[in-house]
Amino acid sequence: MLAQLLANQALKAALIAWALAQILKVPFALLLRRGFDLKMLVSTGGMPSSHTAFVSALTWMIGLLYGWDSGLFAVASVFAAIVMYDAAGIRRAAGKQAEVLNKIIKILQHHERIREEHLKELLGHTPIEVLAGAALGIIVATLIYRS
Repeated sequence: MLAQLLANQALKAALIAWALAQILKVPFALLLRRGFDLKMLVSTGGMPSSHTAFVSALTWMIGLLYGWDSGLFAVASVFAAIVMYDAAGIRRAAGKQAEVLNKIIKILQHHERIREEHLKELLGHTPIEVLAGAALGIIVATLIYRS
């Protein structure tokens, strides 16, 4: 069973794309935010979207292996669309709300004593981060398929 999992090209492509996206977040954070942050290795949000890289590599590899007209590709495509919509839409909005709430908490702390709890703001992705994740996933899947 382990040998079958390790030989699964779709799973391999998805995991490699995810890992590369997480690793790439560190230099992108350094360039875009001008700060070195190793926490980006395990962070949600940031450039590129690892969720998108993960599902796009999986979906692309399924298309390459089983055909673009297969039911399996259709299921993977719908799954990928939901994940990408969530990454750029819902989680992004939640991150913006956390940013506003953190500002409110900071203002209130100056006026009265409240429990300090900083909310995570980097939850979702910009459309560019999602597109970069999709491109990364497609490239990884194509390279693995050709090897």
